[in-house]
Amino acid sequence: MTTKELTRAKQAEPAPSRATPVAYNRFSPFDFLQTEIDRVFDSFNGWPTAAADRSFSPSMEVTETDGTIEVSTELPGMDEKDVDISIADDMLTIRGEKKVEKDEKKKNYRLIERSYGAFERRVSLPQGVDASKIKAKMTKGVLKVEVQKPAAAKAQQVKISAE
Repeated sequence: MTTKELTRAKQAEPAPSRATPVAYNRFSPFDFLQTEIDRVFDSFNGWPTAAADRSFSPSMEVTETDGTIEVSTELPGMDEKDVDISIADDMLTIRGEKKVEKDEKKKNYRLIERSYGAFERRVSLPQGVDASKIKAKMTKGVLKVEVQKPAAAKAQQVKISAE
C-alpha cells in the first residue's frame, strides 16, 4: 500500500465519538492497591476503646542459682495488698490488679486520670517445691519471690545378683 492509499484509508475510518465506551485495562497497576485498601477497610473493627486496655503484662525476670529460683516482677504503683501469689501443680502464679485514680483541681482546670488493669504471670517450677519455704517481698514497686529448689535425689548404685 502506498502512502496515498493509507491516508485515504485513515480518512475513511469514522472518528471515535465520546459516547463510545472506553475499555479500561483490567490489570492496571492500581488494582492491587485498590484491593489492599478494600481489605484494610473491611477488616477495620473501630478505634481501640478503654475496654481493650484493661490488662497489662508486667516485666518479669527469672534467675536460677544452685539452690534457689528468684522471680523479679516490676509492679510500679502497686502495693502488696494488690498482688496475689499462689502455687498449684508446680506452677507459680502472680496475679494482681492495678487501680490508680488521680484527681487534680487547680484554679483554671480539673484533671482526672484513671488507669487500671489486671494481670497474671506464671512460672513453671521443678517438681517437689515446698510452698512453705517460699519468700516474697516487695520494695519500691519490685516484687521478688525466692523459691527454694527441692533436694535432688541421690544416685545410688544397684548391685546385680547372679542367679
